[in-house]
Amino acid sequence: MSTLRDLAEEHTGLGPADIDQLHRLAGDWQLLSDLSFADLLLWVPVRSDGGPRSFLCVAQVRPVTAPTAYQDDQVGKIVGGPEVAHLDVAFAQGRIWREGDPVWYGDTPARHEAIPVRRHEPPAPDTYPEVIAVIGRDTNLSTARTPSQLELNYLTTADDLAQMVTDGTFPPPRVPGETTSAPRVGDGLIRLDAAGKVTYASPNAQSAYRRLGFNAHLVGEEMSALFTRLAADPLEGTDAAERILAALRGESPPRQEVEARGATVLMRALPLLPAGVPIGALVLVRDVTEVRRRDRALMTKDATIREIHHRVKNNLQTVAALLRLQARRVDVPEAKNALEESVRRVASIALVHETLSMSSDEAVEFDGIVDRVATAAMEVASTEVSVKMRREGSFGVLPAEIATSLVMVLNELLINAVEHGFNDEGEGARPEAGAEVVVTAHRFRKQLHVTVADNGRGLPDDFQPDAGGRLGLQIVRALATGELRGTIELRNRSDSGTEAVLVVPLGKR
Repeated sequence: MSTLRDLAEEHTGLGPADIDQLHRLAGDWQLLSDLSFADLLLWVPVRSDGGPRSFLCVAQVRPVTAPTAYQDDQVGKIVGGPEVAHLDVAFAQGRIWREGDPVWYGDTPARHEAIPVRRHEPPAPDTYPEVIAVIGRDTNLSTARTPSQLELNYLTTADDLAQMVTDGTFPPPRVPGETTSAPRVGDGLIRLDAAGKVTYASPNAQSAYRRLGFNAHLVGEEMSALFTRLAADPLEGTDAAERILAALRGESPPRQEVEARGATVLMRALPLLPAGVPIGALVLVRDVTEVRRRDRALMTKDATIREIHHRVKNNLQTVAALLRLQARRVDVPEAKNALEESVRRVASIALVHETLSMSSDEAVEFDGIVDRVATAAMEVASTEVSVKMRREGSFGVLPAEIATSLVMVLNELLINAVEHGFNDEGEGARPEAGAEVVVTAHRFRKQLHVTVADNGRGLPDDFQPDAGGRLGLQIVRALATGELRGTIELRNRSDSGTEAVLVVPLGKR
């Protein structure tokens, strides 16, 4: 299914600003649908050669407060002729169309309405901005009944918002950095008059305020003063009160959270400006106490995990320092080299935990770790040749369980490439190219392919990849085939030098 933008760009002459406005409308119109107890379809006129106007449906939303009028999705449908006469009238005359008899969609009777959508640009005196689309508001009449007080207030508010769509003042401009989640009527709805007093509060809204400690009925209360009294933090209550007053002035303030008595309520105030006249505000409230409790629990857990990684890193650095001190006291060259190799291995693992201690995820950006390990390998490798190292491609973000083992494998491969590929000055290196080790990484079909290649002397003729060999290669084979569940192959390059090819699966472990 094509997106709203794709459909509009392909079939209409709407510009980027108009399409962006339609996107904002589709982000907030669930509120209008729920208040109207009706399906909303967003229709835009398609390009024509002067014939009868046709319309394309680019978005659709169903109400959560009533049964839908459409069982099938209408997005992408192009219609014309008598079927869209009401849309044509609303588009051409720039007014809400409510005339006509009920129509039938299969076995479902429905009532048609059409709401013109205007640009947000300020109109000239006594004129309206240009109509860019039409909302079809279609109500399923199969369950029609006498409306309750809640339904009457919903419908009245829906008509006010529909007029604001026609005026070009709904949806309001989005506050930079604010989340784009659509407001939900079912959470709790409060309607204020022009003086800021509550004229209606839904049962869910009343329950949300009981959580904050207000047990009386909301109707008749001055909402801005109520927030000031209830909020645990006086500054938070003052801020919420200012946002209510801003909505009453016709502004569109951002969302605000209010905490009191251990409960948290998310509040959003929308101005009601039908025909440009401020008649009050609409306040949507949502009890988010449990959501914030889980958020705090997750933040505590993340902080604990980061602290654990930090302590593991410190402990590993302490182990490395102890091994380094021991190496200085050893006179046997073989033992001294073994301890120094252990220091490098421990330090490479500490790099992963250092990165994890600064991240909120159990994953690391691995390129930086590889570069640091490679630099260290070039510095400590025992060779007289100046070896350059470079990386091609990107490892990307890797989970911790892969990163810890992979960094040890790469550390061993890099050390081996330098020490055994360029053991004597000039031997094994091509003079015209210089001594070089290249680490290449790319992802393919949920696998990470890594190659460590040098232009050194190559593998000896009697090299047996599966033989015991050095401890470093034993570690590489054990980690590659065990912890990483991958494959490792050591081979001579076609021209000169050696390459190690590692393939690691990245699927679920």
